[in-house]
Amino acid sequence: MLTTGMMAPAFTLQDRTGKTVSLSDFLGKKVVLYFYPKDNTPGCTRQACAFAGLYNAFRNKGVEVIGISKDSVASHEKFAEKYELPFVLLADPERTAIEAYGVWQEKKQYGKVSMGVVRTTFLVDENGMIVRIMPKVNPDTNAAEILAELE
Repeated sequence: MLTTGMMAPAFTLQDRTGKTVSLSDFLGKKVVLYFYPKDNTPGCTRQACAFAGLYNAFRNKGVEVIGISKDSVASHEKFAEKYELPFVLLADPERTAIEAYGVWQEKKQYGKVSMGVVRTTFLVDENGMIVRIMPKVNPDTNAAEILAELE
């Protein structure tokens, strides 16, 4: 299980254009790394749009925002275009980063138990160290809470 003070697990995934992106590409910058269940679902769309709305404020603080789900590159491209998302979306269909960060968990919905991504946000510092973990975040307030914490 990941805890604050640990090095963030390294990963290399494809963004919405198919370009390979690694966490190490962002050394020297703080990174908000948020894991979400699925493109184009109500909660995930609200969360992505909230990060998009505050994206310039994050950038002004030198912070990069990265969203990761198990959706495909093509799904991310459509999602980003539809909602004009300016930040990096990474496709993790093999769940490499999702499992490394411990967000693939048992979920209960309407009495049904299944495995899936538990909406979780990590704040990673300039050296690649995890400085904050926010499990089971509210998609409507997550972006603003992280931004307030960076003040």
